[in-house]
Amino acid sequence: MTDFERKVYRIIFNMTRFGKHPSMEQLKRKTGKDEQRIRAAVKNLMRERMLKWDKGKRKWIF
Repeated sequence: MTDFERKVYRIIFNMTRFGKHPSMEQLKRKTGKDEQRIRAAVKNLMRERMLKWDKGKRKWIF
């Protein structure tokens, strides 16, 4: 996991703990990166099975 992926993971994890789901705009603001790079990081985290999106409950699973 790269430093950027770790940063995205911690943002999603911490916001989800308090019942919030970060939007792409929030992730852009908090990371300072563009949408393409954030999506690539999230896809890689999902590929590594660090993150999973539950479609039925509409929330992240860690």
